[in-house]
Amino acid sequence: MLDSLKQSGDYVDRKTAQTWKDLPEGWRELICQSNSALTHFSRINNDGQTQRQGQNAFPHWSLLAVEIEETDKELLVKIEVPGLEKKDCRLTVQSNKLCLSGVKHLEYRDTKNTCHASERAYGSFQRCILLPIIIDHYRARASYKNGVLTVSLPKIGCNPPVSIQVS
Repeated sequence: MLDSLKQSGDYVDRKTAQTWKDLPEGWRELICQSNSALTHFSRINNDGQTQRQGQNAFPHWSLLAVEIEETDKELLVKIEVPGLEKKDCRLTVQSNKLCLSGVKHLEYRDTKNTCHASERAYGSFQRCILLPIIIDHYRARASYKNGVLTVSLPKIGCNPPVSIQVS
């Protein structure tokens, strides 16, 4: 029985050591992956003034994750905006930058209820995304479905590459 207990203790020690070894790598990956997706939300009170950090329990930061895919003819930019309504989104494109701004409204809460956790950010925000190529911003289109904003940005001069003979 003592041998079995000792083996269990050794197993727990090995797993704990492995967890501590993997922890910094996990944090590094999280920081690298979410660095540009981390978006600041500013809340405005009823007087039109920006609220300070300690004034309420809601976070001021949230992730707006982006995926950029290039096809033969366009860039497709998908932005996760859960809880945001289409009417509260504003998109602008200038040269090689796509900017999303908007307001995520706090849902009404009954003041008699107790909120035990709130990790969702509310308020106005702006997220700018650098585009890897020049696009035709006059032909840009956007759609919104299931909390994902999809922006289609046609390429300028999207002719396929041509081989040029050197003489």
